[in-house]
Amino acid sequence: MTQTQTILIVEDNPDDLELTLLAFEQTELEANIIIARDGVEAINYFLSQNQISTPLPDLILLDLQMPRLNGLDLIREIRANPRTKLLPIVILTTSYEESDRLQGYSLGCNSYIRKPVNYSEFVNVMKQLAMYWLVLNNPPPLTS
Repeated sequence: MTQTQTILIVEDNPDDLELTLLAFEQTELEANIIIARDGVEAINYFLSQNQISTPLPDLILLDLQMPRLNGLDLIREIRANPRTKLLPIVILTTSYEESDRLQGYSLGCNSYIRKPVNYSEFVNVMKQLAMYWLVLNNPPPLTS
């Protein structure tokens, strides 16, 4: 029996968050969804985790433009921590800035996806994203 996987969604825009959750529901893949509304909430989530009883997320979906701690700074924090440095991070953003994409990959994101504006396209992207990262991908073993 396989364990239900966990996705941490880091998104400050309530409309984008709702759209992401609705699209993910349509993937029909089961996962626990944890929501952080900015980078600080995400850091607090990692700091509050009991390393034995609560596993780290299997995937982080990360927006870039957020208050308090933006997505790029959050990647720096995640990659600097030995416990979280190998977690898969997918930037899911509306940014078309080449500098954001270059910086995201330079800091260690695993994928950079621009959010489609069309809902059916967005659902299709979420299905593909979930299928790849939660079913097909074999992540590195996490260190404790």
